[in-house]
Amino acid sequence: MKAGKTSRKPAKKVAKKTVAKRVAAKPKLLSGGNPQIAKAYGDAPVQAYIAAMPGWKSDVGRRLDALITRTFPGVYKAVKWNSPLYGIEGEGWFLGIHVFTRYVKVAFFRGTSLRPVPSGASKQKEVRYLDIHEDDQLDEAQLAAWVKQASQLPGERM
Repeated sequence: MKAGKTSRKPAKKVAKKTVAKRVAAKPKLLSGGNPQIAKAYGDAPVQAYIAAMPGWKSDVGRRLDALITRTFPGVYKAVKWNSPLYGIEGEGWFLGIHVFTRYVKVAFFRGTSLRPVPSGASKQKEVRYLDIHEDDQLDEAQLAAWVKQASQLPGERM
């Protein structure tokens, strides 16, 4: 090396290492244990969210995702506002999932149009919720029926 010159790594290599560290880092858990996942579209960010769900909630997340995907093959997925969303590309979202301290909340954005109507009321007129607690028995047949019905309704634009 000539005098006065220092050895520096190319900026490109440093940037790649920094990105790799961020991707490999475990997501931060927000209030109630909700994973903080960057806004992104596709299955990968949804799977990252599910993997980061704490304790028993991760198993519930895997079951919900599998049931939704099985009931509506080709469902469009994304993570927005630290919640997985499911919908039809270009037509909006019909369902979302969110983690709270004691339960996992499934939001049906046009829930008042489902039969039977999910029991969890919302401040938003059409939204209805299903709260899943640790020891709850998940009625997969009813949930699949709601997913099928919800997928046939106009989606929520978010």
